[in-house]
Amino acid sequence: MSTQDFGPNGWTPEELMSLQGKTFLITGASSGTGLEAARIFLSQGASVVMLNRNLEKSKRIIAELKSDVGSDADVRVITMDLSELSSVRKAAEEVLHSVPKIDALICNAAIAQVSKQILTPDGFESQLGVNHFGHFLLTGWLFDRLDESNGRIVVVSSEGYKLGGRIIQFDDLNFDKRYNPNNAYSQSKLAQMMFAYELQRKVDKADRNVEVYVCHPGSSKTGLIDEKANGVTRFVWYLMTLTPMVQSAYKGAYPAVMCATKEGLRQQSYYGPTGIMNFGGPVGECDLESFVLDEDVCTKLWSISEQKTAYKWTV
Repeated sequence: MSTQDFGPNGWTPEELMSLQGKTFLITGASSGTGLEAARIFLSQGASVVMLNRNLEKSKRIIAELKSDVGSDADVRVITMDLSELSSVRKAAEEVLHSVPKIDALICNAAIAQVSKQILTPDGFESQLGVNHFGHFLLTGWLFDRLDESNGRIVVVSSEGYKLGGRIIQFDDLNFDKRYNPNNAYSQSKLAQMMFAYELQRKVDKADRNVEVYVCHPGSSKTGLIDEKANGVTRFVWYLMTLTPMVQSAYKGAYPAVMCATKEGLRQQSYYGPTGIMNFGGPVGECDLESFVLDEDVCTKLWSISEQKTAYKWTV
């Protein structure tokens, strides 16, 4: 782990300059680190478009943000459910119609530790469907606008990517044979990262004007572990939140905000808290497991993702 170029205290929002004139899109910004990232961007004068599933909750969050940051805060919501590809396409169309410039798309929304196998309306295991396939399609639809904007794509992954089988189960993507909540979550997060690193390679070869970064929020106090998880998982997480092992959602937002704004970052890297087990601590560059960069697996996953989402990328 390294805080090289970040100083002993790592990156913090204190480094931010004015973000006036910049526009950030954030999936899952109605709570947790997505909400806190929105708060940080707005505090520096940026515009924020939240891509959220729950419209009524989003309206309450917008009122809260305007109360905290200022009534002139430029924040709005476009409804989108990442578990439904039709909803993703509809939201992407609305973004392209109403958002002329995208400085960064932050793929933040996620579900985790779903206790039993649930399939999305499109037939995907729910964690892989929401965390990977939904973001894969959304990013594909918005890629040309990001390219025109010299924008960034920030994929928010998790240390969970290395806690399961460390593989993509191409022969059983939905875990039909033996479902395990942790392994399914791990695969979804690994898929997100492999998508990002494969996209980096494609962007480089095509000489496009998009930067792609991967980060993780550490162990942050959010609602990620919710009623979809089993009782034991929820109880263990509750106990963890009572200890210094779990940091605030505000600090958990630092890596994504950094990747969306800081100059000079390396793309084929992995950023986040660098303390014990990467749970918290100074934000910097973390060790990246080599299996994530396996080009054969990344290429195969990309091809299957295009097939499953019925979307052919232009890069």
